[in-house]
Amino acid sequence: MICDDVERDLDLYLDREISAELAAEIRDHLRSCAACRRRVAEREALGRLVRGVPYRAAPERLRARVAAQANRSGSTRRWVGWAAAAVVVASALGGISFVRLARTPGEASLDATAEEAVSGHVRSLMADHLFDVQSTDQHTVKPWFLGKLDFSPPVTDLASVGFPLVGGRLDVLSGRPVAALVYERRKHTINLFVSPAREGATVPAEGSVRGFHVRHWMRGGMSFWAVSDLNDAELSEFVRALQGG
Repeated sequence: MICDDVERDLDLYLDREISAELAAEIRDHLRSCAACRRRVAEREALGRLVRGVPYRAAPERLRARVAAQANRSGSTRRWVGWAAAAVVVASALGGISFVRLARTPGEASLDATAEEAVSGHVRSLMADHLFDVQSTDQHTVKPWFLGKLDFSPPVTDLASVGFPLVGGRLDVLSGRPVAALVYERRKHTINLFVSPAREGATVPAEGSVRGFHVRHWMRGGMSFWAVSDLNDAELSEFVRALQGG
């Protein structure tokens, strides 16, 4: 199987609408192809974004126009699905722009990656999709990423200091797939986005975006973004625990 074959069958694969034999061939290809793994992660992230946007029924006139165009194209199901996704994503991005415009003057202005990290955090809560793998065992969460990313994220359980690991998922940050590790502190969720550090990257160490506290650091060749509505002091405690002190 080659990349073109994966691209052709990717939608059916993600919707689990292909045979077990073909799905196994795609999984085998993904284990050795980082580009296709990124394509899968991006498509899954788009799906999570679409599922997280509040549903609004399309006007009948629009539905009729989409159906007519799809019938002419000869590929009704896929054309309608991607047309709907495009409309929803446009709406979602419009909503994000509105939130940015509505930020209070007192909030610190962080760079675009911090904004994306906060958007990913909010999206995971709205869509009720915090986990692709749900477990408190770091030896279950870490191996889950094998074959899904072209790096191995460090996974640490901090239950002993009051920040238990509860799971993880794939996400996208700055246009590339990342590991999102999920921790809890009482009823507060902490999303920790992990990816290889980009050479020469310089970003603010801490701040807030839209009322969420954000921390960023680099360690061992990895870049870490922590986002939560947890109070500032406790999020700093979480970061210190991850950094080993």
